[in-house]
Amino acid sequence: MAETRPTPAPVSRALAQTGVHLATWRRLQQLTSGQVADRAGISRATLQRLESGAGASLENTLRVARALGVMDLLVASLDPYSSDVGRLRADQELPQRVRRPKGRTDAAG
Repeated sequence: MAETRPTPAPVSRALAQTGVHLATWRRLQQLTSGQVADRAGISRATLQRLESGAGASLENTLRVARALGVMDLLVASLDPYSSDVGRLRADQELPQRVRRPKGRTDAAG
């Protein structure tokens, strides 16, 4: 059985802030939670969990963002080539796989 780890504080804060932002988008558009949930194809309870910062799957988050018309903004915010590092390395060929150097162990790996 997989070990469940506690959610790191920065991730909890990001979940809460994302929920606040999505709820604000919904209110700016004068939509009820029922309307957005219906448009997103999810339950109202799932939308409420997302807006309260309790989290939801990435798919459901994207469904809500799409229903609110902000999915493209969300996806674009993750574009690595819009970052300083991405722009500096834009002309470099990316490896197909990144492997851990021999002899090195990571806590996440």
